[in-house]
Amino acid sequence: MSAKFLHIVYFYPAENGTPEDANQLAAGCRKYLAGIPGVTRLQVGFPAGTPRDVVDNSYAVALLVELTDTHAHDVYQDHPDHNAFIAECRQYWSRVQIYDSFLAE
Repeated sequence: MSAKFLHIVYFYPAENGTPEDANQLAAGCRKYLAGIPGVTRLQVGFPAGTPRDVVDNSYAVALLVELTDTHAHDVYQDHPDHNAFIAECRQYWSRVQIYDSFLAE
């Protein structure tokens, strides 16, 4: 499929993590991931604290990566910069939850 690909990742804080860890993780996302070929948009955010039962505010960092297509996503997953990001930043999360989808146009 040639539609734009959305890779949305929620990083949950590491046990005994600090508030600064989220800032370090966000910086790592921008440092390593934005320049990977095929990435057309990369945005990093933090929980809004919306007080609704259906909202999960327990994550530390949200990452939105828009890629040109499925092939670009496959390249992204195996890219050395993605691997470097994981190696440097995995200390900041206890788990990740990923939602991949195609951009509706």
